[in-house]
Amino acid sequence: MPLDAVPGWTDHFPGNLLWSNAMLVCKGMAPYGAVAMRDLDRIGTRLRARQGEPAAWAEEWSAEADALEARAATALSPETAGHLLLRAGMLRFTGERFVPPGPEKRAMGERAYRALHAGLRARHPEIEAVEVPYEGTTLPALFMQAPGVTGRAPVVVVFDGMDNAKEMSVLFAGLEFARRGMHTLAIDGPGQGETLRLRGMSARHDYETAGAAAFDYVAGRADVDPRRIVVMGYSFGGYYAVRVAAHEPRYAAGVALTAPHWDLAGFQRAQRDKARAAGHSTAQSNFQFRWVVGAPDDDAAIAIAERFDVAGAAARVSCPFLVTHGAEDRVIPVANATRLFDALATPRKALRIFTAEEGGAQHAHVDDRQIGIDHAADWITDTLREAAG
Repeated sequence: MPLDAVPGWTDHFPGNLLWSNAMLVCKGMAPYGAVAMRDLDRIGTRLRARQGEPAAWAEEWSAEADALEARAATALSPETAGHLLLRAGMLRFTGERFVPPGPEKRAMGERAYRALHAGLRARHPEIEAVEVPYEGTTLPALFMQAPGVTGRAPVVVVFDGMDNAKEMSVLFAGLEFARRGMHTLAIDGPGQGETLRLRGMSARHDYETAGAAAFDYVAGRADVDPRRIVVMGYSFGGYYAVRVAAHEPRYAAGVALTAPHWDLAGFQRAQRDKARAAGHSTAQSNFQFRWVVGAPDDDAAIAIAERFDVAGAAARVSCPFLVTHGAEDRVIPVANATRLFDALATPRKALRIFTAEEGGAQHAHVDDRQIGIDHAADWITDTLREAAG
């Protein structure tokens, strides 16, 4: 897509896709009260003049979060304080994104989660923090119960993307699922969110282990119908959703809210070569994938990426499955969605590509999260109804 064809509000830093995409992800949380556009505009204005400074990104996001937390400390009510803390936490999480692994990154993550969790407790008492038993330890998760539902109801298990967190998905996905009478378990699997940052658990290709743990947890709840449990992943989590649906047959349906890279190793190899050509002088995130998978260097990360086999997983999927994607996605090209859809073994599959004209055309539909999650929620509702006969 030509740069001059991209709407200005989606490209906050023209020519700097990584920063622009990270800003857009944060903008996409505004409809859910998790950020304020005024804060983002202030941060973006200061950052435009500092794009060559490696420390600028973290400094500016942290400074705005500091101001919000100071206001929260003198707020006149717990509700107002909670709103300010939720916003501060989301800014801190975004600011941590391009900080290399190490003590500073961990400290930023700890502050982000402290504010996020305080904000969610104050603003959304319907969200329950839970721990999902997993291989001798636990995975942190947030369970949102649909209001007014009696008896056992459907639940959607949501796995994050590579740069996201359950505190995001429980809002943009969970609130919409709740309106349709479905519970949500937003979970940080291995290599995601809090699990990676505070517990040091790396990602793995065989994500059915986390998918099975999540299923066992929700199926054991008295408010969940074990026959109507759906798995969904967004952005990089699209791979996890396919893998879980392929190897954990107890799930009733699956959704990839954005298809994953078809050849992850090839993509990571290209990223490595690009970084080497730049001499690592950029202030961008060249470390992200190897950090997520716990690899010591790029070459080891690429070897791990070879195990993330989308084709092999897709060939095993037998449950109903939905793939959505943005037509103008510049992170994962739209051709990956068509390829995934064609490879899915199940005859009960659907593909939805969102265009720039209607919205939701950017990566993971962050230019219009609502249109993407509305479609997924409607599809899940219809699919479960049809399965019930």
